[in-house]
Amino acid sequence: MKNGKEHQADRRKFMVGMGAVGVAAALSGPALAARAGSSQVKWDEEHEVVIIGSGFAGLAAAIQAKHLGAADVVILEQMPVFGGNSAINGGLFAAPGTPLQNKEGVKDSVDRMVDDQMRAGRGVADEELLRHVAANAREALQLTIDAGAEYLPYLQQLGGHSVPRTYQTTVACGAGITQPLIKECKKLGVQLVNRARFDSLIFDDKGNVVGARINRGFYFGRGEEGTPVNIKARRGVLIATGGFSRNVGLRQAQDPTLTAEVGSTNQKGATGEALLELFRHGAVPVHMAFIQSGPWASPDEGGFGYVSNYSIFNFPRSIAINLRTGRRFMNEIADRKTRADAELANRDEQGNPLPPILITSYEHADQHPNNKKVIKYGVGWKFDSLEELATRFDIPLQPLKEQVAEYNEYVRTGEDKQFGKPMEKAKGKFIKAPFTVVRLWPKVHYCQGGAKIDKEARVIDSTTWQPIPGLLAAGEVTGGIHGVSRLGSCSIPECMVMGMTAAKTMMKS
Repeated sequence: MKNGKEHQADRRKFMVGMGAVGVAAALSGPALAARAGSSQVKWDEEHEVVIIGSGFAGLAAAIQAKHLGAADVVILEQMPVFGGNSAINGGLFAAPGTPLQNKEGVKDSVDRMVDDQMRAGRGVADEELLRHVAANAREALQLTIDAGAEYLPYLQQLGGHSVPRTYQTTVACGAGITQPLIKECKKLGVQLVNRARFDSLIFDDKGNVVGARINRGFYFGRGEEGTPVNIKARRGVLIATGGFSRNVGLRQAQDPTLTAEVGSTNQKGATGEALLELFRHGAVPVHMAFIQSGPWASPDEGGFGYVSNYSIFNFPRSIAINLRTGRRFMNEIADRKTRADAELANRDEQGNPLPPILITSYEHADQHPNNKKVIKYGVGWKFDSLEELATRFDIPLQPLKEQVAEYNEYVRTGEDKQFGKPMEKAKGKFIKAPFTVVRLWPKVHYCQGGAKIDKEARVIDSTTWQPIPGLLAAGEVTGGIHGVSRLGSCSIPECMVMGMTAAKTMMKS
């Protein structure tokens, strides 16, 4: 981990980069001049609450708004199906002080969860927003359960978390939450409109956001833009459109190494146009260069796939092995950035990528529903001996045997002397045959950067440093909350809590 001076140096480099890329765009005259008044706008329809995006944040906001008495709520989604990127995420929800923690005797708190996240954020995370999310995460979790979401009856301890605090949906993906939330929205009378692409914000003559221009009948990737309609919002517009992991040009402008050759776990609609519209109207860009890669992804399948959740579950009881040395090279449950960087350092003699492997005893791997799936679909393999495994991946056998024996001693003593991995979840789980093995290689997964908001989910104006009236944002489209590295299972509580917060803010207006 870097020291404070190194972090500050990195931060200065980042700010210089943002001066050329993001801040200039946000503060330019044309962007501010674009806030034309709506006196000449012909409204095609009107709603009390207008929500752009149907992922965790948008769905949570709609349900909360209805609970608070909103009579007319609409969710507009550009893709043909609802749920956005949330539907294909890992379905992992972190919260402190939950019933499962009480059942398992886990001592946790808001302070402890925030401390873990601040550490991963390398000193530049937004403590106020993190504390707001952690303090309300249990309420958000309960909202998903009330809507019908089902979780496994045990907790997971993901990388960077000091204690087990993560719930996992029984279907091992975000659809286990989005589908119940969509059903709840329909039950409450929320209007859900698909193939409705957000085009631009509409302001009144005083600079307040009063609506949005939407292209109805939009077909993603087919060149059919649809028919423009102007939708008036009486209480406000919530932008909950997610990140920009699929916009190669935008992400490469922040980090030149994230070329088109780098895969992504996100759905194809995660392209960031709504975020750019916020910047055009003076929203403050925060941490745009902090783009996270998932260290649990596989080079043998597209997108998030089966291996990601399999690895997330099994990292605490597994060893990650460098193929050239036959040795471990990282703490398997360190924070995401630490592990992704360590994996990317695995290279052959010519400097080409050499994806490492994750070795788990089959009996322990089989406790996760994806174990049989990774083997069935050829993105994981079962081996009956270390000799067979070493031959398959061309690993030096003797160093591998020595590493396994050394690690099993750490399991026995409860202390990892190599990398300091917390061994609580590895207790009694020795690495022994038969084995399940998967390959690891990071994929772009999450954009920590986005538009600055306050803890009421209001978008901040770069000229006044006050909220832009009528404009709210929640979820991955916002920036700054997580800092350099986001801990796994912390995006769902953020999206849910800030979506609910946005609804509360709008219903007070």
